[in-house]
Amino acid sequence: MFSDPPDIWLLSDNLWVVPRDKFGIFAQNQVMTSIPGKLLATISSPSDLRKLSKTSLRMLAGELRSFILDVVSANPGHLGASLGVVELTIALHYCFNTPDDKLIWDVGHQAYGHKILTGRRTQFESLRKLGGLSGFPVMTESVYDAFGTGHASTALSAALGMAEAARIRKIRRQHIAVVGDGAITGGMFFEALNQSGNSKVNLLIVLNDNGISIDHSTGALKDYLQLQAEKTGLAEFANPLFEAFNISCSGPVDGNNLDELIPSIEAISKQEGVRLLHVLTTKGKGFEKAELDQVRYHAPGTFDRQTGAIVHNTDINKIPLYQEVFGQTLLELGEINPNIVAITPAMVTGSNLGPFLARFPDRCFDVGIAEQHAVTFAAGLAAEGLIPYCTIYSTFLQRAYDQLIHDVALQQLPVVFCIDRAGLVGEDGATHHGAFDLAYLKAIPGITIAAPMNEKELRNLMFTAQLESAILPIAIRYPRGAATTTDWRQPFDAVETGTGRVLREGKGIAVASIGHPGNFVTKALDKLQSEGISCTHADMRFLKPLDTALVQKLFEEHHTIITVEDGVITSGLGSEIALEANRFGFAGKVITLGIPDAFIPHGKPHELYALCGFDADGIEKTIREHFH
Repeated sequence: MFSDPPDIWLLSDNLWVVPRDKFGIFAQNQVMTSIPGKLLATISSPSDLRKLSKTSLRMLAGELRSFILDVVSANPGHLGASLGVVELTIALHYCFNTPDDKLIWDVGHQAYGHKILTGRRTQFESLRKLGGLSGFPVMTESVYDAFGTGHASTALSAALGMAEAARIRKIRRQHIAVVGDGAITGGMFFEALNQSGNSKVNLLIVLNDNGISIDHSTGALKDYLQLQAEKTGLAEFANPLFEAFNISCSGPVDGNNLDELIPSIEAISKQEGVRLLHVLTTKGKGFEKAELDQVRYHAPGTFDRQTGAIVHNTDINKIPLYQEVFGQTLLELGEINPNIVAITPAMVTGSNLGPFLARFPDRCFDVGIAEQHAVTFAAGLAAEGLIPYCTIYSTFLQRAYDQLIHDVALQQLPVVFCIDRAGLVGEDGATHHGAFDLAYLKAIPGITIAAPMNEKELRNLMFTAQLESAILPIAIRYPRGAATTTDWRQPFDAVETGTGRVLREGKGIAVASIGHPGNFVTKALDKLQSEGISCTHADMRFLKPLDTALVQKLFEEHHTIITVEDGVITSGLGSEIALEANRFGFAGKVITLGIPDAFIPHGKPHELYALCGFDADGIEKTIREHFH
């Protein structure tokens, strides 16, 4: 069972909350180091904004952009997208009566300016910190956040639902979905578009067209929008795509020019029904470095506010990220095996597929923000004899669950799922934590589930997956962030499916871990061993098939089993070993450490590991409590 949560947590409705003054991170009376401009300092809500003259809004835009840069340069977050929509944010709140009118941002990392203008300016420096503001709209954070949008392509569906609710309840209001940063490529957008065209609701779709998500947009839709962007004027124009859905269209309009933008929004706000405004913006607008290198400045980390220079770790002995190990290893495997292909849903840079794409452009596919398509596309490639490495963040793979079951596992197709950002990812918070993949994959028949403890194991599992003897499909999960050593480029060594390994022999207590948290176990056991407390450590490596022979050996030789995983404990390794204990008739205790049955908020990964109780200190504490 999961031990009691630390006292600093307040658990309410399955959302864990940190009191805002516990760590000195987020307090209402904290001293702000970033000083807003004179106009911005007067804005506590959009009602204050609406009191300004239209000629003052241009100055406000400059102050808002400067304030975002001041904070995000020192406190890393998503930069380019929010800079690009500064004028659009001001114009929408100026022209519409928010929060009565419902404004939804898709994707939500566009919404920094929105947060600042809606009463959260004095807390903005707490952005993405433990106990602070979320990096995405959150309904419980503000009445102005009409809908949570951590994932992409959902805004139109939500806005349509709200609009239909208003129609049924005879409430007169506006509903605005701002769809940008590649969210239009998601299938849900077109599913909602199909229904919207036949509805009788009051709904405005603002297409924030900046030609990029994280990486530059791909596909035919990008080319179509580029063609439309060449048109000028505010009159309705012939747009076959959206007119086919019975939606009137206006634009394109310069979304970074308030003199052009506000009149167009005012005009379209007076119309009824479902309509679309095509707005052209520049991602990173107003900061030269961010405009010139939009991919790097999507989320650049810490950077120099004046020059834009990104603060890099220049240590040549720096331990690589798991993503770097993955990218370089796939490149090596691609040289060895010509049947290997790579697929990603708009995450070429994030997953470090750039080296593979550069070397094998015909064997690497960025399908846009379309996870369902990515999985079934991989299935089609596999059905014809190729070996697709389908690389998707854990939190985004959730969106393709039916395809995992129906299109891959049911047909036993040899797809290799490389599940990036598995476990607690840190500052992006609840919408982005890879908490559930072990649990949701475990229920699928015929799929192999593996989690390497370090980068060498990651390389060996990736190598094993492309061998003719491999048992596929297979899911290989690995976390965001640094691996364990600089000495990772070792010769490949095949791994026998379903086998764990004993890393340390001890008495009384055995710790069974899976994935990177095994390194936390090592640290805890090293400390305990220096005090004469000796425990067994088993790195299970595979959740499915589980090494039952090893598990039974642990039962036979120990009175307590502690499981450790960076995933929800309700259906992961801990629950599986508890089931084995019941089958085996184990009379001892099984104690599970991992992510509890709650949505975990944002914070630095080490803070979240500690709060969930499975960092090295938490593991040590649990062992001491049960050692006898």
